[in-house]
Amino acid sequence: MLARWLLGAVLLWFGFQELWSPRMWTGYVPVLPSAAGATVGLVLFHGALLTLLAVALVVGIAPRAAAAVGAVVLLEVILTLTVGHGLNDIAMRDVGVLGLAVAVAGTPQRRLVLTS
Repeated sequence: MLARWLLGAVLLWFGFQELWSPRMWTGYVPVLPSAAGATVGLVLFHGALLTLLAVALVVGIAPRAAAAVGAVVLLEVILTLTVGHGLNDIAMRDVGVLGLAVAVAGTPQRRLVLTS
């Protein structure tokens, strides 16, 4: 459960940052010019998706599915960063978060029960 909350916190942080200040993130969108309206729209969509996944993880709504979708999104981020900017510290940080997402997605849900 702690891993789920921590993953949710990371996704919420980045989702909120993208929603709050999308122009700061447009340089990470490949192919499109940073100043294009479509680029800002993609950043806003990405931020909303991250925020939605984060809420699902923290609240516990389909957490394995949310973590799996989060892992796919993180893989997209890592590939985009690596192709556009080379393998750097930011991409490697996201590899760690990807590992957390895969771990949460692969963890079976268990209820807390007292056994004798």
